[in-house]
Amino acid sequence: MEEQIEGRNPVIEAIKAKRPIHKIFISNDFDRRGPLGQVVWMAKEAGIPVEYTDQRALSRLSQTGRSQGVIAMAAAKATVELEDLLRISREKNERPFYVLLDGIEDPQNLGAIIRTANAAGVHGVIIPVRRAAGLTSAVSRASAGALEYVTVARVTNISQTMERLNKEGIWTVGVDPSGEKNYADVDYKQSIVLVIGAEGRGLSRLVREKCEVLVSIPMRGEIGSLNASVASALVMYEAMRQRAKTPS
Repeated sequence: MEEQIEGRNPVIEAIKAKRPIHKIFISNDFDRRGPLGQVVWMAKEAGIPVEYTDQRALSRLSQTGRSQGVIAMAAAKATVELEDLLRISREKNERPFYVLLDGIEDPQNLGAIIRTANAAGVHGVIIPVRRAAGLTSAVSRASAGALEYVTVARVTNISQTMERLNKEGIWTVGVDPSGEKNYADVDYKQSIVLVIGAEGRGLSRLVREKCEVLVSIPMRGEIGSLNASVASALVMYEAMRQRAKTPS
C-alpha cells in the first residue's frame, strides 16, 4: 500500500499537501537547525510518526540512492470507510453501484479496474486490507489518473462487508466462470455491488457462496477465462448501459 518519497524537498511538499503519510525515517545525525529539522517539526505538527535510524539503514531502504537523510512512507491515495461509500451514493441520489475486489494482487489490474470504474460511473471500489494490491504509485499510473477521482474503501473482511451491503438492500453480483447466468441477462438497475475475483483463482469459496447471483461471460475460444480487469469492464459497462435507461 505504501510508496516511498525520498529527499528533503519532496517530503516537505508531501507534508504540506497533506498526503497520507504513515511514517517518516530520518537520519539520527540530522542537523536540527537544517532542512531535516524542519521535516521533523512539520511531521510532529501533522501527527506523523518519525523514526530515527542510521545512514546505512536509510541507504538500504532507499530506492533512488538520493534520500538526503529522509524517507517518507506514503499512500498514493487515502482510502475511506464503507460508510463513506454509502454516503456518496445518497448524496448523488442514485442507487448504489460499487465494485468489490476479492484479492486482486496485480497493480496493473487494479489500476485498470479503477480506470473503468471511473468511466462507468461506479460510486466506489472496495478492496480488502490483506492479500490484495494497495493504492501504490504503480496502481495510480495504471489507472491513467482515474485513482484521483474514484473513492476506494478498504475493509478487513469481505464476507462481513457483503453482509453489511445486503442489509442496506444492495444486491451482490459475483462475476465467476462458474456462474450459471449470462452476465448480460441480469438486472443491474437496482442497487448493486459487482464482486470480482482474483487473477487465476477467481472468487474465493466463501465469497462465492455469499453472492446472491453468480454471472459468467460466454467464452467461444480455447481460453477459459478473461483477465480480471477485462471481465470487470464488460460487466461494469453492461450495468452502466442498463442504468442509463432507468431514472435513479
